[in-house]
Order: sequence, then C-alpha cells, then structure tokens
Amino acid sequence: MMKRQKDLLKHLGSGSFLLLASLLIGSQSLAQSPWERIADLPSTLGLEQGVSEFDIAPLKLKLVKASQTVAGLTPLADTAFDYTPDERLEVRAKDGLYQLGDINFRVRTGASGDWQSFSSAAKRAPVIPLSASGSILAAADLAPTLPNDVPLAVKRFWQNDDGHLILRFELTNKTTHDIEIGALGIPLIFNNILEGKHLDEAHADNVFFDPYIGMDAGYLQVNRLHGKGPVLLVLPHENAPFEAYHPLNDDPTPRGIVFEGFHEWMIHSKAYAADEWKGVAQWNEPTSTLLKAGQSKSFALKFALAPSVRQIEDELINQKRPVAVGVPGYVVPKDITAKLFLNYGSKVKSVAAYPAGSLTIKRGKKTKHGWETYEIAGNTWGRSRLTVTYADGLTQTINYKVISPEKETVDKLGHFLTTEQWFDDQRDPFGRAPSIINYDYDVKRKLTQENRAWFVGLSDEAGAGSWLAAMMKQVLRPNKAEVEKLKRFVNETLWGGIQYKDGPLKYAVKKSMFYYEPDSMPKGTYVDSIPFRGWSAWKKKEADDPGRSYNYPHVVAAYWTMYRLGRYHVGYADDIPWKQSLENAFHTTMAMMKHAPYYTRFGLMEGSVFLLVLNDLKAEGLTEMASEMEAAMRKRADRWEQQAYPFGSEMPWDSTGQEEVYLWSRYFGMDEKSMVTLNAILAYMPTVPHWGYNGSARRYWDFVYGGKLSRIERQLHHYGSGLNAIPVLTHYRDHPDDFYLLRVGHAGAMGALANITEDGFGPAAFHSYPSTLAIDGYAGDYGCGFYGYAVNSGTYIVNHPEFGWLAFSGSLSEKGDLVSTKITSAARSRVYLAPIGLWINADAGKIDEVSYNTKTGEVTLTLAGADEHTPNTLLRITKQGTETGGDVALAGFEKNGQGQYVVPNGSGARTVRVRGK
Repeated sequence: MMKRQKDLLKHLGSGSFLLLASLLIGSQSLAQSPWERIADLPSTLGLEQGVSEFDIAPLKLKLVKASQTVAGLTPLADTAFDYTPDERLEVRAKDGLYQLGDINFRVRTGASGDWQSFSSAAKRAPVIPLSASGSILAAADLAPTLPNDVPLAVKRFWQNDDGHLILRFELTNKTTHDIEIGALGIPLIFNNILEGKHLDEAHADNVFFDPYIGMDAGYLQVNRLHGKGPVLLVLPHENAPFEAYHPLNDDPTPRGIVFEGFHEWMIHSKAYAADEWKGVAQWNEPTSTLLKAGQSKSFALKFALAPSVRQIEDELINQKRPVAVGVPGYVVPKDITAKLFLNYGSKVKSVAAYPAGSLTIKRGKKTKHGWETYEIAGNTWGRSRLTVTYADGLTQTINYKVISPEKETVDKLGHFLTTEQWFDDQRDPFGRAPSIINYDYDVKRKLTQENRAWFVGLSDEAGAGSWLAAMMKQVLRPNKAEVEKLKRFVNETLWGGIQYKDGPLKYAVKKSMFYYEPDSMPKGTYVDSIPFRGWSAWKKKEADDPGRSYNYPHVVAAYWTMYRLGRYHVGYADDIPWKQSLENAFHTTMAMMKHAPYYTRFGLMEGSVFLLVLNDLKAEGLTEMASEMEAAMRKRADRWEQQAYPFGSEMPWDSTGQEEVYLWSRYFGMDEKSMVTLNAILAYMPTVPHWGYNGSARRYWDFVYGGKLSRIERQLHHYGSGLNAIPVLTHYRDHPDDFYLLRVGHAGAMGALANITEDGFGPAAFHSYPSTLAIDGYAGDYGCGFYGYAVNSGTYIVNHPEFGWLAFSGSLSEKGDLVSTKITSAARSRVYLAPIGLWINADAGKIDEVSYNTKTGEVTLTLAGADEHTPNTLLRITKQGTETGGDVALAGFEKNGQGQYVVPNGSGARTVRVRGK
C-alpha cells in the first residue's frame, strides 16, 4: 500500500467505519496499488516528443505533439492552475486512459445489426498531423490510433473561433454503405482527482464539474473547489447536443472516495439505450445519425470562461446560448404554479411535455427585457421532460419532477416510516425494538441484517436515518399516533440502547446496536444468505464504540424534537418533561465533546442542531448549560478559523461539514470563514434546469456506505442537498438581493422531498448513471437530508427586478397594491418577505397566508385555527438582511419570556398585523 494511503488510514483512526477503500472501491492488491500498476504500464501517448502551446485568450492550451490531446488547459490570468489533470499526465499517458481530445463512437452498417465500438484512447499511436492555417491551431487524422476496420475516417481540429477554443471532429463514411452512428461521445477530462492531497492543495488544484443535460442548450460547468474565480464552460458549437452524460468506467484511473471518475458528453446514445441502458427512461430521447457513403459531418464543442459561478447564465447569454430560469425550481408540487423564464435570440416555436399531459404549460407576457414567460403546473406524479423548440431549429430540454403537495409528501413519509418501517419484534436479540429501521423498497421489507453492520444498527447515518426522518417529520407536522411510537423508541431503544444511560459513558452514543459475533449469539441469529466478512461486519466491541462524533447529532435532534413537542403543544409529549428533553440534548452534546472529540475538529452533518439547542437553552434561562455549550463550540470554531478550508471529515474531502462550519462561523462573527464556506458550497451545489442536479450537493461515495446498489457515482439529492441548503438560505436572508442563493438553497431543500416515492418511501438518493436513473433501494441515510428540510424549509416572497413578484413554496397573486401569498410549505411555519427583510417563524401553529401592501408597507398574516394539540400560535418576528425600516412587532400582542408572540387560536382562521416599531 502506498505511504499516503497508510497515512490516510492513520488519520482516519481506528474508530472510523470508513477504513475502507481509503482511496478505492474494488479489489486491490496490498502489494501494489492501482496507481502503481498504472505507472508500470508502457507509456504510449508520446510525451517524449514534447508539447505545443497556444494562447486563445483567456485560455492557454497545451497539446501533446504526438497525440494532439490536451496536456494542459489553464486560464491566462492564473497559469499555475490547470483545469486538466496535468500533474498526472505522465502516469496516465497509457493505453485506455482518456485524455481531453479523445472520441468514442459505436457504429453499424445500415440501420440494423450489431454495434461496433471504437475509441481513440484504446490503443495509442502517434496521429497524422494535418496542415493548420487560419483559425485552425492543430489538426490530425486519428487513423493510427483507431483499429484498421473502423468504417469512419476521423479528423480532429483544435480551432480559434473568434477568440474561443473549439474542439471539432469531422467524421467521414469511408465505405460504400450507409453507416449509422448510434453512440458518439467526447470524454471530458478535468482534474477531479483528489488522491494524495490535503484540503488546501485540493482547493488550489482541483475542480468539480456538473452537467446540464439539455440537448442544444446543454453545457458542462467546471468549478474550482473554492468556488471563486472564473468557471470553465463547455458548450455545444456544432451538431453537439448534450443528449446523455456517460460515466467512463472503462478508464482504469482508480475511482473511489478521492476520485468520482470521468464522464463523456454524449451527442448520440441510441446504441447504449438499446443495450446497457435497455428499459431505462433516459433524460432525453436517445438518437443516432446516419452517414451516407462518402458523407462527412462535423461535431464540435466550445470552451468559454464565465467570470464567476453566479455569472454562468450571463455568460451563456453572451455566448448566444438559451438560458432557462425555473421558479421555484424544477421540483414542482401539484398545488403550485411554477414559472419558467426563457432567454434566447430565436423565437419559441413550440413547448411540449413528455409524457403527454404530465405538465400544463401556459404562455405569459414577456418580461421588460424580453424573457419569455410560462406557467407550469404539474399533473402527473413523477418525472416529466419539457421540450422547447426554437424557430432556428435548436432544441432545449428541461427535466421536471412533479410531486404531491409538500404537506402531503411529508405526511406520506411519516406514515410510511411509522408503519412499513416500524420494527417491534421484542425477540430481536440486539434489542432494536421498538424502532424505525432501515428498509429495502425493492422487496418491500424491513432491513434487519446486512454485512455492513451500521446499516441495521440504528446509529450512524445509514442506521439512524429512518428514525431521524420520522422524528424530524414531527417538527413539521406532528401526528399523535406517530409521536406515541416515537416516544416508545426514545424511552425503550434510544435511551439505554443506542445511547448509554449510566456509568462513565452515560449519554455517549454507540456506533451500532447490530454486530456480527456468531460465537456469542444463539444459533440461527444470522441469516445464511449474507456473507458476513471483512471490516464492515463489526464485532460487538467495535459496535459499542462511542468514539464516532457523527453519531451524536442524530440523537440530539431526537431530544430537541421531543422538547419542541412538549414545550409548544399539548397532548403529544406531556409525559416527557420538555426540560428533561432539552437537558438530554445538552448532555448528549457534551458527551460527544468528552467521549468522541476526534471528529469534532470537523463540521458534522446536522451540526446545526447544536446551535438550535443553544438558542433554546438561552431562551429557557438555562444559562449555565448554555455558557458551557457555547464555550465548547467556540473552541471548535476557533480551530476552523485558523484553517484555510476546514471541511474535512472521515473522508479526505467532504460536502456535509460545511453546514455546521458556516453557522458557527456566522454565530461567532467569523465573517471571512463564513464566506469561504459559502463559496465552497456553491462550487459543488449548482443551479441548472434539471430537477436532479439543481441544488444537488455533490456526493459520490455514499451509495457504498448508505445504499443498496453499491458503487461510486454522482448521487442526485443525497442528504447533502438538504443540509447545504441551510447555510445557503441563511446567507440569502442576510443578503436578499442575491437571488442566486435563493434559487440554489430552495432547490437543495426541495431535494429532500424530490426522491420520496408516491407512497412515502424516502430513499438514500437517486442514481445518476444512465444505466439506472432510479432511486436506490435502501432508505439508508435519507433522514439527514430530511433534517435539512425540517429545520430550514420555508416560503420566500421576492420582487425580482426582471421577473417580478415570485413565491418559493407559495402561491402568489397580485391585486392592485396587495401581494398575497398562500403558504404551501409542509409546516406553513416560516416566511421570509425579502423586500423588507421580514423573517416570520411559527414555533407552533400555521400561517395560511401572508399579504403585503406595497404602498403602505403593511403586512397581514392569516393564521390557521386551533387544533386539539395547538391552542396558541407562537410567532417570532424579526428583521434580517435589510436596512429598510427598523424593528417590527405584532400589533396588539406582547412577547413572552422566550421572545414569542402568543396568539390564541380560535375555532377558525384569524388575521393579525405586523407593524414597524
């Protein structure tokens, strides 16, 4: 094993369940690492012949002379940085390892028969240089690096087109028969290889890239990890619609937690759809192209730089590409009307939905600067594709996901968790009953045994995810029957089972209640069909280990939920003193600092719950506990302030610690670190016209550690979406003019609902591979993302300078000076009125509607009537992120000791007024 792999394992510590695949998933010889095996292969790229350099402002291009593939692509403003894996060029200069400039295709004679596959990367040989003049920088015939029986002649051109770098391929049918091109892909090789780097190096050297798989309007954005500076855009230039995004898993570059893998931009994908992807509904309709005998056709991509992440769409407009802005995004609940704004130089010829009738599309008035406007209503639950055809023949696709109304989706989730996933087998030898346990949706069965012990041990993310989701559902929409089951779980299984209840480890949290120790258990305890082996089949000693910090926030969130139920409602948790629940949350937090300090040096997923607990300790006058907890968190934040990028975890790089790092940095006034954190989030959390990628925070290894279909793969709306939405929306409320943040943050929050099935199952994530394009079969770590929705979701009302009045998680109408918004979020408990920075939170009760008089500035709230558990609406009303106006108050009401306005609920809705002080 390489030294740096050993060092990483040492860094991870014996308490980590990810001892893993330190750098890889898959078989690996301890005697020789995959990188060493690659290094031992003969070099075939021809590096010894040198490189050629070209300046095409604002980029510098370096080409290997022998292959005319890319040796470097750097911005002229920062030539120390390279978008491509230039540092690994020598070790990757081998057969089968893709370079930028390669091409893959599948062809067949005529329109039937077997497909033949060809790749310029498979067996390297020096290409034949062609004359280059005018706009052509370099050109080559690729015949030497393709098999002799290839029916197409392939020429490649690197061009300077009006100051932009172009990669163009010319394919010619050299036979006397028609040739169908059923797959055509251009590998996009950029430097996302994090292996062997510490975080400072990775943020300086590496990139992440995300696709908009939108046909002629599609593009790839390549962001630096720190989220600052220019963004490389790959755009269609000639006959190159972005039809599919294909993982290049045949490239032997070792994939794992430090390398997601490379992908190719697929212009045609019919051959894959008929074979490897058969039966899978693709994002776009798979196509092919037919070349007559002797016919040629060119396919080209363009490279451009956007000044920043927020200016990607501005650059697309500058490049005369279609731009779509969906509000509130592309996950559309059935009870709202979404809006779609389109900007392109050619008129819209038609707009159509597939499946037919899945969306209702209504054209509206153009905006003042000419954006086309459409109203979009979801009719059929599930995926829907909107195809926009422009008068010049260009086609744009936008992928939507239609879901049930937010409140119905959450109710279905709660019901599924507390019925189908309710585990109450009192004979369970591991003491896991009663609980809400992991679930296998493919076979409709509770998951009670797995080789990966944490999946079924009720702790860790994959084990705790289901009961955590059930808990957080009660924050939004408490249900008496569900709460009764959860109280049993807390009293009988969490306390004294997952969590130590006495002795020196009191309040500490175990790694798993399930373990594999057949010699100490009754015969027949373990099913024969599971091969319990390897590091993941934990023994009891390892399962009982309290040293993993990440397990503690789940437990704290459970106690915090019980505190809220007991404090703000009647009849839910009257038998559990609310003060005891809050104190349990505090003691569990401090037990983490004592018994699991190692990983507290990093931000923890759901770590925002510690700030929620601290705020409640202060509000309840528990000053001593609050001071102790604040001091402990300050020590962590002080450490983060000294680090350039404090986003580590058990993994070399991670996307789930930023949530807590941002919030504590903001709390303690560490503004510079807050911005560093926010920018890093925006680097891996894009906004694109596609429900799966829009607001989807990057994660690519947790199908291995939290899913059923175990592979390294970009996960769509893994729990990072909901968690990272917390800092993004928090920062938006501080800066309400930054509309980009609202789009990203709200999309991330809705990502927690996007994958819930129609009957209420919450899966680990959605598989992005075109061979699957479906949810994972296990519930896994879903609950962490739902936590993000539960503590963060709300309705946002904005007046955009181009698009006018808009509502996110609301249904907005205008009548004269009055703007009214019906609240459609699941809890109906949070509203942000951006023009005046008004932030309204209901700790109990529901807000049905908010009306704002744009002339007088008056704000009126319509509150829902009482129910048997909620006699009062408890409102917190503050100003956040605006200098217009001062403090606000609720007319006719006074604050209680907790800072809430207590509004008695009547038998029906009532109206109250917010006034300025």
